[in-house]
Amino acid sequence: MPHDPAFIVAACVAVTLVGLAKGGFAGLGALGTPIMALAISPVAAAAILLPILIVQDIVSVWCFRAHWNRRIVLVMLPGALVGVALGWAMAALVSERAVMAAVGAVTLLFGLSRLWIERRGRIPIPAGGPEWVGGLFGVATGFASQIAHAGSPPFQMWVAPKRLPHLEYVGTSAIVFALVNWAKVPAYAALGQFTRENLTIAAALLPVALLSTFAGVWLVRRVSGPLFYTLLYVLMVALGSKLLWDAWP
Repeated sequence: MPHDPAFIVAACVAVTLVGLAKGGFAGLGALGTPIMALAISPVAAAAILLPILIVQDIVSVWCFRAHWNRRIVLVMLPGALVGVALGWAMAALVSERAVMAAVGAVTLLFGLSRLWIERRGRIPIPAGGPEWVGGLFGVATGFASQIAHAGSPPFQMWVAPKRLPHLEYVGTSAIVFALVNWAKVPAYAALGQFTRENLTIAAALLPVALLSTFAGVWLVRRVSGPLFYTLLYVLMVALGSKLLWDAWP
């Protein structure tokens, strides 16, 4: 596997996208597992990416440590931990393809609706609903993240309509997913996915991961707030389409 050219290309592209996502372009990261799964099994791809995600989290949390919304983290995190547990418990019952299809469909529709609303400018943008709804989105975030590292779309659906300052949005995302990724470690270990080969490949990909994360931080600091949210919704449409394509039988 490490010497397969197709795997090397897929892994580098996947890790670069995940790095840009950790640097601030949330949504791209959910493409990591599907892209790497073009060359290896989705389970192995997710296991290789998890240690990389944790290292990238350190960079993104440090870079945006002064910009995050404490209330959103407190609302979403308990549900996210429940979602991780559900994803682990249901690993043998729920196929990754089914999860990707569901997440992809909702992400695509949400992104298209947001782009339409913002363009028309005549429909008020909701603030995201009551906090218990945020808890449910937290469950969906943790579940999709545990199954396929695809937790960003549910997170975006709850947080993006709040129209936080874009650096605060990025920082909040960094904190939430850093905690969720650490919560996934025992589940992946229990599933026997931290093999010597997977960890060795993850270590070899770390330079690409770190460079792309710093590149994402550099880029997101130079993007205006309105442009950031437009790009975010466009990425959601692209991501939803990609997930649906990968889930098609």
